[in-house]
Amino acid sequence: MKKSSRTNNAKQRRKEKQSYTFGKEDLKGNCTPDIERAERLREFLASLYELNKRFPIVVEGRKDVIALRKLGFDGEIITVHAGKGLYEFCQNISDEFHKIILLIDWDEKGEMLFKKLTDNLKGMWEEFSQFRETIKILCQKDIKDIEAIPGLLNKLAGISVKINEPEDFQ
Repeated sequence: MKKSSRTNNAKQRRKEKQSYTFGKEDLKGNCTPDIERAERLREFLASLYELNKRFPIVVEGRKDVIALRKLGFDGEIITVHAGKGLYEFCQNISDEFHKIILLIDWDEKGEMLFKKLTDNLKGMWEEFSQFRETIKILCQKDIKDIEAIPGLLNKLAGISVKINEPEDFQ
């Protein structure tokens, strides 16, 4: 008898968790933590969008560029993996720009690449280092790469989000 009541309790908790996680509002009309996290992430991306008007964002690959464009970013976005060696890439970046925003994935491969880039681009990225760290915190363990951000926002908020719409900046 105890086993079936445990099973029923576990099923009830899972059901409550699912409705809590994916619902927009609870019964009292309050936003769920996922909606709040989606809103914080959207607001954070809006500030990054503004900075991208003045400074290029460096990402790992083409899919990361596509994800940022989906979110409405229209500033310069540069991919590391564009057919050049890492040393040549860093030299070209140093010659062309005085500041950059590094948004490299935070999976194992991305962390290694981030370390190599930061070693070679000293003085160019540190001012904006909090952006990558904040994105990692807001995305928690749900994702580990830039290309998955639009899908995460969709999952958390239950809507498709484009951050540079005029009403977002009023």
